[in-house]
Parts: sequence; C-alpha cells; structure tokens
Amino acid sequence: MNIQWYPGHMTKTRRQIQADLKLVDLVAEIIDARIPISSRNPDIDELVGEKPRLIVLNRADQADPAMNRVWTDWFRRQGWAVLETNARDGKGVGQFSTVIRQALKEKLEQWKAKGLVGRPVRAMVVGVPNVGKSTFINQVAKRKSAKAGNRPGVTRGKQWVSVDAGLELLDTPGILWPKFEDETTGIHLAFTGAVKDEIMDLETLACHLIELLARRYPQALAERYKLEADPGLPGWELLELCGKKRGFRISGGEVDTERMAKVLLDEYRSGKLGNLTFETPQDLESREAAHGRD
Repeated sequence: MNIQWYPGHMTKTRRQIQADLKLVDLVAEIIDARIPISSRNPDIDELVGEKPRLIVLNRADQADPAMNRVWTDWFRRQGWAVLETNARDGKGVGQFSTVIRQALKEKLEQWKAKGLVGRPVRAMVVGVPNVGKSTFINQVAKRKSAKAGNRPGVTRGKQWVSVDAGLELLDTPGILWPKFEDETTGIHLAFTGAVKDEIMDLETLACHLIELLARRYPQALAERYKLEADPGLPGWELLELCGKKRGFRISGGEVDTERMAKVLLDEYRSGKLGNLTFETPQDLESREAAHGRD
C-alpha cells in the first residue's frame, strides 16, 4: 500500500500559490470532513503562514455530526474560521461570503477608516485533488464561474471568480505533497476515492476499512451486514464474515472476498453505512508524535 505521487505540476502549483498569496486577503482551504487530517496538505500551513484562514469542512453531510462539531472547535482553537458545507447540494455554501467577512472584520474596518470603499475581498481557494473544490467554487459562484477581469499585479490566465460585488475568489489547481508521511494518509484518501481504485489492491483496502469500522463504528457493520464485529479480528477475517452474511460464494463454497471488498467500498462511498468520520484530533497528535513533530 505504498502510495506516492508528486507530478511536476504540483511543484509548479506550490510556487504559484506562494507567489499569489500577496494578492489575497484570506485563504479558504477545502477539506473532506470525513478525513480532516488526510485531506489536508501539510505544506499549506507552512505556505500560508499568518494569512487569515477559513477551513471549509466539505461533505459534512456524509461525516459524523458529533465529529463535525469536535473538528470545528479544534480548527477554531487554531485561530481559523470554519464553515460546514455540502458542495453537491450547496448546503452551507450560502454562508461562505458572510463567514469570510466575519473572519476579516478588523481588516474591513481598517479599509473603511482609510476610505477604501468598494475594494473587494479576495480569497484564494486551495485543496487537495478530489476534495470537491471545483464543485464548491461553482456553488459559491452560482455556477457562473465568471472570471474577474485582469488587473495590475495579476498575470493573465489566473482563474479569478466573481462571487458578488464585494468578493472575488482565486482558484488554484489541486495540490498534493511530495510523499505521504505514513500509510494511513494514503489509505484514508483511497477510502473516499481520492486515490484511483485502479492503482489499489481493493481487498487490502477493504480490510483496512472494515478494521476501522469494527473499532470506531461497529454499529454500522451490525446494521448493514448483521455482523457483531470483534474489533480485535484482522480485516480479512471480518471481510470473510461479511461475505458469508451476504452469501457471496465462489465455486467450491469459498467466500468471494473480492466481491465483498467492492461492495463494502461502494456502500461506504455512497453513504449506505451512515455518517462516518475516521479521524479525530487525537489521531493528529499521535501521527505528529510518530513523526517527531512538536
């Protein structure tokens, strides 16, 4: 399960983000509420520095509501604004402009005092690939995706999107990082489909998923597969037990674990297992400790 990528355009994107930061007042970072650690690029904190930040917990409707609250509190303690959204149906997206203006309240008051009336707020939108960034921007811009005109200091070809008279967004290509520091990040991104299934061993991936479900959401396995899972069992045994419950057999009576793996991943991604969040702030502390960070 050694998943790594860092195409050349990612390096270019990183440089572009760094250069464009001076053009914006705030950075809006789109993350997947189901995997708030794994769907964040650790480079972003270093790149953005002290620039005001808004964390958009996208796909919040598919995540555990109690964990959405935990993560919202955690991000706010970092000094960042937070917005829960579901970009697919637009829920929460209508609050985007308001939340940005609240986050920049002091700056807006300073502008007003200086007589800078009519100066639009400019926000950069960042996020890893497949986190729903494009859909989010389309929802915010009411699907117009109108490009704002060229202006001094802005090179041609940048994707500026006008939201309203007072807010402009700078879209950026999805950016990943040089390598996953631990296997968990790659596996969690793969659960959600952010890593292409073609490069994965789906049975191994499903084993990781079912182990996690047995530990954190055993009720999901009980309700969907009538499986009272022992959290101590290895994933392949749990997958086999699920396959038996579903009656997935191949010739000779052996359990068809490959079919069960595909079903498990499909049913997780389509929301049939319920609203699940696989990462907690404690997991972040554990990962950072494992990699020797403060």
